[in-house]
Amino acid sequence: MNALQSFYRDLTLKPQGIIVVIAAFLPIIAITAMGPAVPALIKYFASDPEARRLVPAMIGAPGLAMAIFAPFAGLLVDKFGRRRLLLASTLFYGVAGAAPFWLETLDHIYYSRLALGVAEAGILTTVNTLIGDYWDDKGRKNWLFLQGILGPLISAIFSLIVGYASEMQWNGVFLVYLVAFPIWAAMMIWLFEPKKDAAVEAAGVPLADTVKPAKSPFPVAAAAAVVATTFFSSMLYYVFIINGALVFAEVGVDSSADYGKLIFIPSMFILVGAVLFRLMANRGSGLQIATFLFLLGAGLAGMGLATSLPMMIASLVVQQTAAGMAVPTLIAWAQSKYTFEHRGLGMGLWTTAFFLAQSQSPNMVHALNDYTGSMQGAFLTAGSVGVMVAVLVFVGALAMNKGQAAAA
Repeated sequence: MNALQSFYRDLTLKPQGIIVVIAAFLPIIAITAMGPAVPALIKYFASDPEARRLVPAMIGAPGLAMAIFAPFAGLLVDKFGRRRLLLASTLFYGVAGAAPFWLETLDHIYYSRLALGVAEAGILTTVNTLIGDYWDDKGRKNWLFLQGILGPLISAIFSLIVGYASEMQWNGVFLVYLVAFPIWAAMMIWLFEPKKDAAVEAAGVPLADTVKPAKSPFPVAAAAAVVATTFFSSMLYYVFIINGALVFAEVGVDSSADYGKLIFIPSMFILVGAVLFRLMANRGSGLQIATFLFLLGAGLAGMGLATSLPMMIASLVVQQTAAGMAVPTLIAWAQSKYTFEHRGLGMGLWTTAFFLAQSQSPNMVHALNDYTGSMQGAFLTAGSVGVMVAVLVFVGALAMNKGQAAAA
């Protein structure tokens, strides 16, 4: 209890933190909300020969738009401020997300989903920027940890709502996006425009020294490292999310219902990953990245090697633990690489890398499946590469720490 009370006291700017954490899930809702509705949409548009292609494509459309527009959102954030863009993006999210409720053609719905992705690019880029602005390193990790804990709960609630909405009416799922409007109202009341980031404020730098036009160059080398690491990590992150049912089928799980039941408890280990992220918060970012890459790779490789269902489940537990640690670790590391004046563009590039990898991960797995002859072979190959990269990151982190100790 004392530990929980201490953690609660460490959560500064609580109304702002709660709003930012909830708003960060709006882009996730755009994907998870559509899953249960796909059969209903295909059935409604059964007369359209393109329905089986266009309906699934609608799920990925927002991610594609996010990957393209996130850097531009970052530039706007740095030039014109955080709060205005977030308010505009959230309002547009509600309009574009709910629009298909009144649309009658698949093409028009697809275009509205692309527009939704533009709004999501603004939301996610700005939210991740504000986390870096509002709090110092400890505060960021506290709120990212809370975000990791609440994630599965929020996703489960919305999946349940969507399931009922889809049964009542084929396009009822799109009304879920109206949740953006009360969130927008809360933003109007509680969010404020930061003038400098919390780390600078804690150091006692005068406000006048932080609101002048940016003069320092954009950290290109640091941004390249963040983009490359995030892209690679996200490619591995989505291997199971997109292809999990296929790899389980190769050990005899052919029923979708059985698959859902089998992965339910292992999926809860995402929470363990979030806890592991918080426990390692004071460790170097290199060690944190190496840890989740090793666990992620080991879990995928284990599923590739599994010859029985218990082995598959055990490997999934490892993979899900890594998944719970991956995103908050990557975000916290990326935020630390940029100062206030460049954080918007930096986090926009992070968003692009993460969601571009989401779109390319299926292509990678498909190629590995063709090369190895099985989905398990694809998982084993991808996981083995993840483990090897984790070892390289760990060795590099150790070398860097030794160099810093010698210099001190």
